[in-house]
Amino acid sequence: MKLTKMSHACVRLEKDGRTLVLDPGGFSEQDAAVGADAILITHEHADHFDEGRLRAALDADPAVGIWTLRSVADQLAAAFPGRVHTVGHGDAFTVAGFDVQVHGELHAVIHPDIPRITNVGFLVDGGKVFHPGDALTVPGLPVETLMLPVMAPWNKISEVIDYVREVKPRRAYDIHDALLTDLARPIYDHQIGALGGADHQRLAPGTSADV
Repeated sequence: MKLTKMSHACVRLEKDGRTLVLDPGGFSEQDAAVGADAILITHEHADHFDEGRLRAALDADPAVGIWTLRSVADQLAAAFPGRVHTVGHGDAFTVAGFDVQVHGELHAVIHPDIPRITNVGFLVDGGKVFHPGDALTVPGLPVETLMLPVMAPWNKISEVIDYVREVKPRRAYDIHDALLTDLARPIYDHQIGALGGADHQRLAPGTSADV
C-alpha cells in the first residue's frame, strides 16, 4: 500500500490502482480529494471536512462515495442520494478494495466548557493504517502505521507520546501538523522519537511511503 501525506490531517492510500482519501479538509490541498475512489471523514471540523471540496469531488465522479459519521453525512446526503454512508463505532465495511473498521465515538476534550462533538477513527486493512481523527483512540488491535495527531488545541506532547506507547505501532507518521511551526518541529521529532517507543517519522506534504 502506498501512503501519501497531504497537508495537515489528510492522507491518501493507494492499492491495486484504487485510492482512498481520509480527511481532505480546509487546511489541505485544494485537490486533495481529486482522483479518490472513496473518501472517509472523521468529523465535522473544517480542517477535516470541507463541504465545497467534497461536493466538487462527488460532482466530478459519480462513482465516488463518502463514509463518515452522522454529523457530516447529514450535510451531504440529500444532495447525493445513496453515495453518503453513515458509520459509527464498531462498524466494518469494504470500499474501493480497502477493508475498514470504525473505532471511537467522541472528539478529544478541547476545554470542559466546549461541548464534545462526535469523532471516529478508521482502521484500514486490518491495522495497516489507523487514522484517529481528533482523538487519541486506542483501537485495541495491532497497528502497523499510526497517523499521529501531533499538535492541536486539544493535546500536549506528553499525551502524544503516551498515545504512541499505548497503541504500540510499528511506525508513526505525523498528521494534524499544519499549526506546528518549523521552529518546533525538531523538538517534537526528538521527543516523540526518543520516548514513544516506535519508529517516528514526518512526511512532507506530497511525500509518499510504502506501508
